[in-house]
Amino acid sequence: MTGANRHYVLAAGGTGGHLIPAFALATELERRGHHVALVTDERGAVIPGKPSFLPAHVLPAGRFGKNPLAWAKGASAVLEGRKMALRLFETFEPSAVVGFGGYPALPALLASTSAGIPSLVHEQNAVLGRVNRMLAGRVQAIATAYPDIARLKPKHAEKVHLVGNPVRAEVLQLRQEPFPPLSEEGLLRVLVTGGSQGARVLSEIVPDGLAMLPPALRQRLQITQQCRAEDIDAVRERYRSHDIPAELGTYFEDMATRLADAHLFIGRAGASTIAELTAVGRPAILIPLPIATDDHQAANTRELTKAGGARMIRQERFTPKELAKQIQVLAQHPQALANAAHAAWNCGRPDAAKDLADLVECFGGAEMMDVIRVGGEAAEAKGREALA
Repeated sequence: MTGANRHYVLAAGGTGGHLIPAFALATELERRGHHVALVTDERGAVIPGKPSFLPAHVLPAGRFGKNPLAWAKGASAVLEGRKMALRLFETFEPSAVVGFGGYPALPALLASTSAGIPSLVHEQNAVLGRVNRMLAGRVQAIATAYPDIARLKPKHAEKVHLVGNPVRAEVLQLRQEPFPPLSEEGLLRVLVTGGSQGARVLSEIVPDGLAMLPPALRQRLQITQQCRAEDIDAVRERYRSHDIPAELGTYFEDMATRLADAHLFIGRAGASTIAELTAVGRPAILIPLPIATDDHQAANTRELTKAGGARMIRQERFTPKELAKQIQVLAQHPQALANAAHAAWNCGRPDAAKDLADLVECFGGAEMMDVIRVGGEAAEAKGREALA
């Protein structure tokens, strides 16, 4: 295996939050001439958006919940997955293994330690995830999406590299597009989503909140909202009763285009959502998922809200009246929304996939270097030399 043509294994849980950045890294590594394989679960092997060049290997991976009685079964699955990963490594000979969180990543990362293969993890959220916390002492590097990461032990701080959260290419290419023109009388386009299946609380609150806006603002609204299939008829009736034009759907294939056209986003605060909002530069009202592990969605909003690119409403305070109030703060005049969009844009890290690939290439090639190391002097890393 030559230094210019290496093999890497990416290991990720089967959700979009874990796999979207993994796919972006795979695409960048493949573009650089490397060979990449994916380790995931059954969901991840068939998830839409997986690059055609990326083979997926499904390994068993147990979960370790709150019930200790289930831990033995989970440990047995992890050990079986570790054995399978070791067999994969014997034939694929990776220079490094990259974990993106989620229990399906655990067997591959444990196997890399046993085999003496360098490894690193990427954390998409502002709180270090459970699996990444378990592995933090074993890996050689921890790539992060935010400058401040909760649940990260001080002794591991020297491993941290701030790279950002890679996003889909179709979203990233919109970064240089201007914020959609908005006048005092023009349409105000609002995009509402709640994850892959929509969120019921958004379906219940958003139509009534928009109806409470001043008439001059309400009459300019054009809504696009993702809903659960079982909610869509009721939501359509709510918008109709409020005389607010709305396009509803359970899934929009052209979500990147809809985000580009939007003047305001309302939705959850998942890592991929924040990364895409900041990549494109769109103001937002964010309602963190209250049951998210370690309240990580609320943590994800901190950088963006502090910069002025978003407003955050806790779900227990998410009422039609509060939503209307926050919309008016952001949309009181066109320049206010444009300013918030610019603040969101400034929080973006558009080189995340490239910077993460630079870090990954440090394994099995040149000696490791800093890639925007937190607190280090590599923030000027734009002038880094190309690796062999």
